[in-house]
Amino acid sequence: MSPRRIWALASGLLLVAALAAIPAPASAALPTAAVALGDSFISGEGAGAYEPVVDVNGASRGFPGWSAPNTDAYFCHRSARASLHRADLAGIQARINLACSGAQPQDLAQPSQDRPRGRAVAAQLDQLRAVAGAYDIDLVLIGLGSNNSRFTFGDAASECANRFIADAWTGWWELWAYINGPVEQEPCTADDLATAAQVTAAVAETKAAVRELLTTLDAVDADGRHRVVFQDYTNPLPTDVVPALYTEDDRADDRDKFRALGAERYRAGCPVHRASLPAGHAFSAALGSLVSAVHADMSAEFPAADLVHLNVQRAFDGARLCESGADPAAALATPIRLQDGPTGVFLTDLAGYDKIAVQRIASSCVTYFQTCQESWHPNANGHAVLGHCLTGAAAATARTVTCTRSPDGQITVR
Repeated sequence: MSPRRIWALASGLLLVAALAAIPAPASAALPTAAVALGDSFISGEGAGAYEPVVDVNGASRGFPGWSAPNTDAYFCHRSARASLHRADLAGIQARINLACSGAQPQDLAQPSQDRPRGRAVAAQLDQLRAVAGAYDIDLVLIGLGSNNSRFTFGDAASECANRFIADAWTGWWELWAYINGPVEQEPCTADDLATAAQVTAAVAETKAAVRELLTTLDAVDADGRHRVVFQDYTNPLPTDVVPALYTEDDRADDRDKFRALGAERYRAGCPVHRASLPAGHAFSAALGSLVSAVHADMSAEFPAADLVHLNVQRAFDGARLCESGADPAAALATPIRLQDGPTGVFLTDLAGYDKIAVQRIASSCVTYFQTCQESWHPNANGHAVLGHCLTGAAAATARTVTCTRSPDGQITVR
């Protein structure tokens, strides 16, 4: 090889080496985001300030009116006051709420409208994939399990409330002509809300959905680093009502026709038999165990994942409806409130209504579920408390944290 060719080759190699040493232009880092997935306790149900929701066809849906089908995407009730927006999340630049009131585990991978009573929104994981194209997802808050193919929180709540109302306004010999047929007038039992077999099936159903979530996150998250917080559920009602709500007109709720007491408890936001309250707490404890089991199993299946269980079952201690007084405004949960048809006017008192009127009002909740949908959920102050809980879970080093409210109202996460 001639000296000239050797020199040319050497020069070329030096040029290639020099170019290789020049760093490639850095791609712009995506903004960080926290994302909420799951059901009503995450979407912000009960907090008001609901934002438009993009439906399965890509249209932004604002409030469609009180008589609209409850399948409308807007009734996902994604609130600007949801806990995701109330938490102090270091390093997070955007907060995106994809949760939907009433969501079930299957709604993560499939459009909610594919099942009975589902809403017209895309699968939550499809929505998550779209978010991942524009954001680096650093935190995911998920609440899932209270609604599933076996039981739902809404059905459990309406079962116990309707039994109480029917018992208060009718005698055992009378028919409560409810839109879905006759209503029991005995207090709820734990099995009326969810049997052990149903809870076991719900655990499996929820695990399958969360497994798909974690797999999707690993595939789409820009840097592969994210924390997933599994939030469980807090009961809106106490283990017993305040003594002032035990009786009215010398009638307790263990006898027939106690309309004055029925109206009094409705005003206070807790129209329910005292004997139903232990069943309700057994139900919420079962939901807590469900979330704990899902978290434990997913932690074993995804050992490298950053998964935190946030236990909020005692986050409302002392501030549940009818726990410390009869004023629902002092509680952290929304009272049961009904409308007499889709009027937009919430009834705060049932005193003076006869049996036929109360039956009509109760039936409105079935025909137009949005008229009572907010009932027995965290209110705006309750979601602020849950936001405080999320703040602690987002920064915790432990894999399981408990959020507790003390008698003086202080919130502790540890």
